[in-house]
Amino acid sequence: MKTQIVSAGESLDTASKVLIMVHGRGGTASDILTLAPHLEIDGFALLAPQASQYTWYPYSFLAEPKKNEPSLSEALDALDETVKHAVSAGFKKKDIYFLGFSQGACLTLEYITRNATQWGGAVAFTGGLIGDRVYEENYKGDFGKTPVFIGTSDPDPHVPVDRVLSTTAILRKMNASVNEKIYPFMGHTISGEELRLANQWVFNRQGERDESLKV
Repeated sequence: MKTQIVSAGESLDTASKVLIMVHGRGGTASDILTLAPHLEIDGFALLAPQASQYTWYPYSFLAEPKKNEPSLSEALDALDETVKHAVSAGFKKKDIYFLGFSQGACLTLEYITRNATQWGGAVAFTGGLIGDRVYEENYKGDFGKTPVFIGTSDPDPHVPVDRVLSTTAILRKMNASVNEKIYPFMGHTISGEELRLANQWVFNRQGERDESLKV
């Protein structure tokens, strides 16, 4: 499979880090890249894979996984292809970051947890691990204190808070440094506060030094 990847920011030849940005259902790679000016990512190369037909998988992320096949496996392969594109350009995984919104956040969390290692960091705006239940047997590895920010609304029309909480528990069990924030009645959107915390926790690495940012 050949994934269409839209690039922005620094070129892979000159960048110090890579951010893989994953759009939501009905969105585009170009859409998710519009968040870049709000992020503290100077010196980053930006890679945004494009989903076929503008969706990563057809049904809710809470559906039984086989119902979303083969699209789910193809979507995970698209992220893996994007990671390999960065690695082939000379980047180590500790210098590769992820950001996703909604369906893209779910896919991001599913990918990094199936492939846990010391990534640079990850941001999930409204998402959780994929499936009708949490398939803990699918997840292996050690995040090595990778900083992860997860923000969501309570309630959210697509992502139940219970799934966000269980996702955070799995990531912490696998040695991720997670900052989870739940906002009452925020709606299915990305807030300025979430962007601020994502920058603090993930992109400028204060999350490794200042646990008080969780409060």
